[in-house]
Amino acid sequence: MEGLESGDPGTDDGRFYFHLGDALQRIGDKEAYKWYELGYQRGHFASVWQRSLYNVKGLKAQPWWTARETGYTELVKSLEKNWKLIRDEGLDVMDKKRSLFLPEDENLREKGDWSQFTLWQQGRKNENACKGVPKTCALLERFPEATGCRRGQIKYSVMLPGTHVWPHTGPTNCRLRMHLGLVIPKEGCRIRCAQENRTWEEGKVLIFDDSFEHEVWQDAESYRLIFIVDVWHPELTAQQRRTLPAI
Repeated sequence: MEGLESGDPGTDDGRFYFHLGDALQRIGDKEAYKWYELGYQRGHFASVWQRSLYNVKGLKAQPWWTARETGYTELVKSLEKNWKLIRDEGLDVMDKKRSLFLPEDENLREKGDWSQFTLWQQGRKNENACKGVPKTCALLERFPEATGCRRGQIKYSVMLPGTHVWPHTGPTNCRLRMHLGLVIPKEGCRIRCAQENRTWEEGKVLIFDDSFEHEVWQDAESYRLIFIVDVWHPELTAQQRRTLPAI
């Protein structure tokens, strides 16, 4: 705080505002938003809510998207049509005896249990993982907007009751994130993106821009399983998709 308030050379860096705000949020201090506002005013963030640091200027920015707005309607239709296949393969690799899920490792959990099983990362296919869910991977191969998204991932995500994910933002505005509901308890699970809460439905896709602040609660009585598919922001050019460095 002293460094940022001093205005000394080298202190005006978006990463300082980002991490100071994050630390304040984690101790429940609402002053976090004062620093986010200042970071926005100084040009480091696109807005108080959208605080990613690896951005392409001028991309359409809104927390929640419809399939039609993304232009990726075929991908969404395919995910929703085949959701039971995706679910069943996910449940098979989630089996306790041969579980391939790994704990979330980005320090985003305040409490609870949240694990993931990644099929693509930074545009690279995990061949071993896909051996466990071959039909799901074959389905996705038709959609380069997802498999070729070097700033995203494709993965299963299981969250157990009693889990809370801190308010946080993704690193870049170059992707959108799709959540396909696979096993959703009737009550107790919700996600907030910016200032709007939503809930998952089995067999339905939610789409949001994870460069906006988001937060997740799992207060149900059983686990929640979803399938996450990141896609390039639809306004990126073919050239940008080829040349943007991976994240």
